[in-house]
Amino acid sequence: MKQESVRSTACPSKAVCLELHLRSCSNVTCLGVRPNFSDYPPDEAELIRDAPKIYYPSTFYADLLAAAGKPIFPSVHTYRFVQDKIKQSALFEILDLPRPRTRTFYGRRLPEKILSHFRFPFVGKIARGSALGRGVFMIAGRDDLDAYCDQTNTAYIQEYLPIDRDIRVVVIGNKIAHAYWRIAAQGEFRTNLGCGGKISLDPVPESVLDLALHTARCCGWDDVGIDICMTGNRLYILEANMKYGKAGFAAAGMDYYSIMEEKIANAEI
Repeated sequence: MKQESVRSTACPSKAVCLELHLRSCSNVTCLGVRPNFSDYPPDEAELIRDAPKIYYPSTFYADLLAAAGKPIFPSVHTYRFVQDKIKQSALFEILDLPRPRTRTFYGRRLPEKILSHFRFPFVGKIARGSALGRGVFMIAGRDDLDAYCDQTNTAYIQEYLPIDRDIRVVVIGNKIAHAYWRIAAQGEFRTNLGCGGKISLDPVPESVLDLALHTARCCGWDDVGIDICMTGNRLYILEANMKYGKAGFAAAGMDYYSIMEEKIANAEI
């Protein structure tokens, strides 16, 4: 685990955060993530032990602190699903939430296994660790399929939905913090901003907001960007992003760090 280097600014009157996620919040002390707890100076270790809650503890410390009975934000469930599309889809299925038809395939002879369940075109994704639109492929024919399968031993396949936009709904705590449209660039099926997608602040249907909030609550996620699309009269949950970008907030003239400061001050998170 890579150590985050940060100058100690420990202050007992401030909220305690391990990751540097809230470093621009005036009411938060960020200590950094150290690979061994013994690497924290005694005053910082005491601060962590005595804090009523630890913010952004990192994937490594989230389970440890939760097991020790220490309240954390985001929730341990949120951390457990970070960049893991397989677990997310399985949870959506268990909860019977609306989602594209999705299957995961393992082992040898992946193309044959996939084609026994899907017809072209469909979407293939790198199941774990991919973000920002990277590792997402349109598979229109056998050459595309073979190229995709050459990259992974675990195939994560979704039905293709003919859309040119989706909606990112950010849930922080138990409330919606922001929601906006992402519109794909011409000739691109991915709506990610890193793939040329554009932000639109047109009104988001209430049904989409309700579904996002319901999904976050059912899954136990309290800091997440949920991507939802509409096709026909149906809504589909595409995936959840626990490491969502802040560009949507900036486009709306919203100061993300001021929002977080207020939520912490009001004990909303």
